[in-house]
Amino acid sequence: MAENLNDLRTFIAVAQTGSFTKAAAQTGVSQSAVSHSMRALESRLGVKLFHRTTRSISTTEAGERLYRHLLPLFENIDQEISNVLNEQENLRGSLRVNGSIHVFESVLWAKFEHFLQVYPDVSLELVAENRFIDIVAERFDAGIRLGDDVAKDMIAVRLSPDMQMCVAAAPAYLAQYGTPQTPADLSAHQCLAMRLPTHGGLLAWEFTNPDDGKTVKIRPQGRFTANSGFLLQNAAAAGHGLMWTPRDSITEKLSSGRLKTVLDDWAITYPGYYLYYPNRRSGSPLLQALVEVLRE
Repeated sequence: MAENLNDLRTFIAVAQTGSFTKAAAQTGVSQSAVSHSMRALESRLGVKLFHRTTRSISTTEAGERLYRHLLPLFENIDQEISNVLNEQENLRGSLRVNGSIHVFESVLWAKFEHFLQVYPDVSLELVAENRFIDIVAERFDAGIRLGDDVAKDMIAVRLSPDMQMCVAAAPAYLAQYGTPQTPADLSAHQCLAMRLPTHGGLLAWEFTNPDDGKTVKIRPQGRFTANSGFLLQNAAAAGHGLMWTPRDSITEKLSSGRLKTVLDDWAITYPGYYLYYPNRRSGSPLLQALVEVLRE
């Protein structure tokens, strides 16, 4: 029976990820072991669970029906096991949290570090990425995103103040090429662009018109593009152009004088970061403990 349960857990992982390789990484076994266990499961059940091609794996109608029935059952089992563990004196278990690179590096890292100190028996995995994901499908306990980006069917807890954006460049760049006075002036400048992970486009820069409060968008144009805020900061500090970024992500470079902000009266502000998770996880002691630390 234990082997059958393990096969069913592996089946859920394959159905969620659409990949034997990714499912193997989740379950801690080899890709060939995952493939073998799925064929064995199909043989025992006498039904085909997956459509397999050289490029993709997807559930058949029977496989999708089985997945939708099994997923909540195994989630309830995991939750009950976690609750039993956490009835002990010390919290134990594991948490997987997905969030943007900015929130982990510039906003909440100190609080996550404090959480590790307070709860030494809890394993914490933080996955920092800028793409938007389905935290349920990818088996995360919670996600952290800006308020406007949180799915409406999730429980959301605010963790940070509003986030202000800014445009920044090296003083040497501004001395050589001049200081833009409005977003329209940016068309004459080198704008350092952020490549988006989900669809591959470039992140639009947004501003708030100080006269009427309306949002103004521009498409950055320049000779340097990256998918990393770290690389864009280095390029800006080296004098290669202007970057658009959360102000708190460049505090150190502003204080040292390596970067200087412009268009401050046009700076847009976004709602702060929220931790969000499915309603069925609302009773998790581990999540409650994390929320308490992050809101301190």
